[in-house]
Amino acid sequence: MNQMLQEAEVQTPEAEEVQSPAAAAPTTSELPPAPTYPRFVKPQRVAFVQSSWHRDVVEECRIAFLAEMEARHVTNIDVFEVPGSFEIPLHAQILAKTRRYTAIVAAGLVVDGGIYRHEFVADTVIKALMDVQLRTEVPVFSAVLTPQQFHETEVHYDFFRKHFAIKGVEVAEACANTLHSLERLRGQVAAGIVG
Repeated sequence: MNQMLQEAEVQTPEAEEVQSPAAAAPTTSELPPAPTYPRFVKPQRVAFVQSSWHRDVVEECRIAFLAEMEARHVTNIDVFEVPGSFEIPLHAQILAKTRRYTAIVAAGLVVDGGIYRHEFVADTVIKALMDVQLRTEVPVFSAVLTPQQFHETEVHYDFFRKHFAIKGVEVAEACANTLHSLERLRGQVAAGIVG
């Protein structure tokens, strides 16, 4: 390996093709087109419920979610914060029963600690969110994650911040696609095509 490094260092600028930064940058015509998303027939309003436990990690999900939803033409989003993930389902149920929201998104990080095992909390939260969705017919999406191992180190915090940003985009995509699907389905039911 040292020999490879030494050989790489020996190369001279004459042997390499030198490009200016402007020449290396892709032109506008080379960039992929920005994605376009369908618009909704009716305005959509979404509740985003996040746990305050490990706020600095979970907020990355919210930030990415809000940006992606705006790109998908959903800007009416109310954010609610609860102490921990265990408290999310009750808040989701109360919000769903208001009929003010067309969807609810939950975000939290469940880690070892406290009086409950993290797997129990995560499973309980996910099952309760599914129950809310089925009882109220308001779709509920989960970005409540429980890693196998989480250590209070900067490396783990950095990893999970990035991971939650990815999950924010993914949950926004699932939310918007489901809202479009439900809007079509309800239109078909109203028109007598389905049902």
